[in-house]
Parts: sequence; C-alpha cells; structure tokens
Amino acid sequence: MQRPVESKQYTSQQFASLAGEFDVQLSVGRTGQCWDNALAESFFATIKRELLGTKPWPSRALARTAIFEWIESWYNLQRLHSSLGYRSPAEYETVLAA
Repeated sequence: MQRPVESKQYTSQQFASLAGEFDVQLSVGRTGQCWDNALAESFFATIKRELLGTKPWPSRALARTAIFEWIESWYNLQRLHSSLGYRSPAEYETVLAA
C-alpha cells in the first residue's frame, strides 16, 4: 500500500500516525531538534552506500539476512568508526568496560 508523500515536518502528526500503523517507534524528539536522528541517518547512509546500493536484491528476506550479517560481522566487529577514535564498536566497548 503506497501513500502519497507530502512535504511536511518529520515530526508531523501524519508521520507519527503512519509509523504507529506499522508499529514503528519514532526516535525523534521535539520539533526543531534536528540532531536527534543524526546517528541513525549516518548509519542508514553507510549501509546504503556499503551494502544495499551495491547490487539488486531479489527478495526482502535475502536483503534482511545480508543486513544482519553486515551489521554483526562487519559493522560492529571490523569497521573503524571515526567517532570512536578509529576503533570498531566492539573494540570501543571492550576498552570502555576495562
């Protein structure tokens, strides 16, 4: 089911209602807090650039499996993040816990 896209603020009531219909919990804060989703937007841009945009996906199930494997075996364990001092999230958490 496709819905028309309207030019509205991302915190609009229509957007929140649509998210509720699909059982999606929004992570946005108050209106005007544009940095609330900066981390998520960066992650989604990275996954699109490094995985999803690299080839066509014949099914949603294959894409879902590939996303899980990419996050668990590459993004969290090996990929270096500048915001973490050029460490992987797993390495960063290990150092932080020590």
